[in-house]
Amino acid sequence: MLDKAVKEIGKNVAGVQGDAGNLSDLDRLFEIVKKEKGRIDVLFASAGVGELNNPLGSITEKGFDDTFNVSVRGTLFTVQKALPLMKDGGSIILNSSIAGVKGFPGTTVYSASKAAVRSFARTWTAEFKGKFRVNVLSPGTIDTAIFDGTPQELKDSFVSIIPIGRMGQPREIASAALFLASDDSSFVTGIELFVDGGTAQV
Repeated sequence: MLDKAVKEIGKNVAGVQGDAGNLSDLDRLFEIVKKEKGRIDVLFASAGVGELNNPLGSITEKGFDDTFNVSVRGTLFTVQKALPLMKDGGSIILNSSIAGVKGFPGTTVYSASKAAVRSFARTWTAEFKGKFRVNVLSPGTIDTAIFDGTPQELKDSFVSIIPIGRMGQPREIASAALFLASDDSSFVTGIELFVDGGTAQV
């Protein structure tokens, strides 16, 4: 899958397989970045996992640890280990979710992990004091391969709570990330940008 993505992107790209929750994998990643590029202009910390149908009473220690290890610990150490390579004025984008601000049954641990990511952005915006910009991108329901094989009735139930009346497309998330990465958002920091068709807004 990684090789396929590298091939599709084309030139000026390198694929590095790793686990964001594994600190030695992060060290290896940033050593490669340092060797091949020397610096980071934009960091998009987007790793996350979670169980989306796990109500209170059925949460396990392993499920909690797996989610927080990648989504919270992984995000924190990805950013911390990238700092020595970050260009002054660079953009750090953290990937959260509408689940960080909305209550969906069965998402106790996942939602808490995404709320933690939002908290990181507030704290780091204050700490960096303009050296780097830190923003959060929070997608809603996006039509990706995760829905392959999903019954139409279930898809329809997701769409029913989206004011715009449809699922989002991956390119719409990419466009929002590009805005936060670019100089077009040079006076934007500390925000949470919802790309959710209005789901978390009404």
